Amino acid sequence: MARQELAAQKGKRALKWTRLSCHDFDDNQVRLQLFAMAYNIGNFLRRLALPKSIKDWSLRTMREKLVKIGAKVVSHARYVTFQMAEVLVSRSLFYEILEKIKRLKPIPIGYD
Repeated sequence: MARQELAAQKGKRALKWTRLSCHDFDDNQVRLQLFAMAYNIGNFLRRLALPKSIKDWSLRTMREKLVKIGAKVVSHARYVTFQMAEVLVSRSLFYEILEKIKRLKPIPIGYD
């Protein structure tokens, strides 16, 4: 199977990008482009920011365990706390992913 066909199959399952429910063609076109962008961002994060222990997670698993998580934001005078249950992802794994994301820095381009 060609690489594009495989990506389309994964996108259909993970992001449900075949649900183009708008009645206007232009709206559906924009919606499909947003799904494609979400798929590319998910792949980017999976390749560069996930620890080796969960590198084999599918995009659907990433969505279910990392993105669609119930959480509570508690705001105090000087800080904001993000509280989430450790049901699907442990605290240490979550912090490891955040640290890997922090290390993703753009390469400075020198203009002469």
